[in-house]
Amino acid sequence: MGYKLKVEEFNKGLQELSKKYKIYAPKVFEGQGKFSDTDIVRYGEVSKIEEIEFNKKSNFSYKEVLLPITQTLFFFTEEEIKEPNVDEKSILIFLRSCDMHSLRRIDDIYLRNKFEDSYYKKLREKAKFVLIGCEKSFENCFCVSMGTNKTDEYNVYVKQEGNEVYLDIKDEEFESLFNNLDREPLEVIPDFALDNKIKVNIPDNLDLNIVKSKVWDEYSERCIACGRCNFVCPTCTCFTMQDLFYKDNGKVGERRRVWASCQVDGYTDMAGGHSFRKEKGQRMRFKVLHKIYDYEKRWGYHMCVGCGRCDDACPEYISFSNCVKKLEKAMDEVK
Repeated sequence: MGYKLKVEEFNKGLQELSKKYKIYAPKVFEGQGKFSDTDIVRYGEVSKIEEIEFNKKSNFSYKEVLLPITQTLFFFTEEEIKEPNVDEKSILIFLRSCDMHSLRRIDDIYLRNKFEDSYYKKLREKAKFVLIGCEKSFENCFCVSMGTNKTDEYNVYVKQEGNEVYLDIKDEEFESLFNNLDREPLEVIPDFALDNKIKVNIPDNLDLNIVKSKVWDEYSERCIACGRCNFVCPTCTCFTMQDLFYKDNGKVGERRRVWASCQVDGYTDMAGGHSFRKEKGQRMRFKVLHKIYDYEKRWGYHMCVGCGRCDDACPEYISFSNCVKKLEKAMDEVK
């Protein structure tokens, strides 16, 4: 059902929801940008609609809500192991269409990839999603090319125009909650970006011969292996393990998993001193082909959702979309 209501009424709804849900949305963190005295847009808890940033793309994706950057898996003593308690509150996340599509990719990896990850599942089962529309494309987005610019998989759609909020509610729980507010029924259709300035075309003849191309050599010179592209990506899910031992008892501590990046030095290090993909161009090749080749072979759709955050974040101005555009000529090279 679609509705129009005043900002004040919507905030009453958020206040009521906050009794059961932790509410996360893109918001402006002042002075915390990558340069001094600059801001950054990333996900944080909100309590009213005025805190939500609707007009800018978040620099980081929502994934850190469901996949914490650092997550304790269990505590250990000399005699027992105990998993940490999970917050009883459910989770409500405001996100855009591309991120809604990325959620399906994360579910593939953590819930449908041979076994279920219980730590992810505990958070995922508690989560519901509010869709934010995109009236127009943001810089570096290519979601239309990736088919992720539209979605109907949301619990609520929300749009703010001045002092009015427009809702499309699909969830019975939220429908009953907003029934108690002063609202006006009307049809609400989500806004979706229908065109991007950036367009990519993944070659139909793309195959593993592409690894022989010289196109990857460029990135050995340009990439500095910082891993930013992975950390802002809504579909990158790799992590490493850390055991933390407490100072007062070296046999007591906790095991954590921490985000990792296939682009950084040491990611492929193995016992005995072996390491793979030492050249940064080889790492770029691995990332690109995982996003737009082998993942599709298994799941039937590409891993990349075209949000463009990797291009936004790269300090060396390396463009993932431009790399994909080069693959058609690269395939001609290796035939």
